[in-house]
Amino acid sequence: GYKFDASKLREAHEWCRNQVETRMMDHQANKQYYPEIVVSNTFTQEWEMKDYYELASKYGYRVHSLIVENRHGNESVHNVPAASIGNMLHRFQIKL
Repeated sequence: GYKFDASKLREAHEWCRNQVETRMMDHQANKQYYPEIVVSNTFTQEWEMKDYYELASKYGYRVHSLIVENRHGNESVHNVPAASIGNMLHRFQIKL
């Protein structure tokens, strides 16, 4: 099963970014692949998405950002401690 490990968070974000760029490069080389890419991540501040905006610009993608709210009151499926989720909520920044 999945076990959240905060010490690997930087590595996980780097892996995600690299995967996105790889798919964008594949699409640029052969247009039949990856016309749309979805990044599901816990961005709480604008700067955390900066790399993805830059990649989109570099490879000709448009960015659509969705905010998913926890209206159903579910617990974290990744066993992230409630205090960590509270910290993320406190840091949450939205650009209107």
